[in-house]
Amino acid sequence: MRHRVHTFKIGRTGAHRKAMLANMACSLFEHGQIKTTVAKAKELRRFAEKLITLGKKGDLHRRRLAIARMRSVSHVKLLFDEVAPQYANRNGGYTRIMKTGVRRGDAAEMCIIQLVEGEAVSAE
Repeated sequence: MRHRVHTFKIGRTGAHRKAMLANMACSLFEHGQIKTTVAKAKELRRFAEKLITLGKKGDLHRRRLAIARMRSVSHVKLLFDEVAPQYANRNGGYTRIMKTGVRRGDAAEMCIIQLVEGEAVSAE
């Protein structure tokens, strides 16, 4: 039974899905917004908001949990030092999804997912 188990499978294996979400989260934190399909954006929103909440707590244990999920130390540093402090006074709702229409090739519904009230921050 799947009681209270929630995930968008997005037509991928578990390992592929986790890797894809980690890469998309890194891009989101680096650029401030990315363009993707609606299903991927909804799953990314769940993933990214949990990471931002870890970043707001900011201790070593949360940093190590974030590194385990994102797999990029430089992007975790960006998250904890620049992105998460912008949301210190906000209780959730760190991202916004705006639908942009359908993709020409396969008619997949596309959208832009972006960080709310934060500007794009470079990872250099």
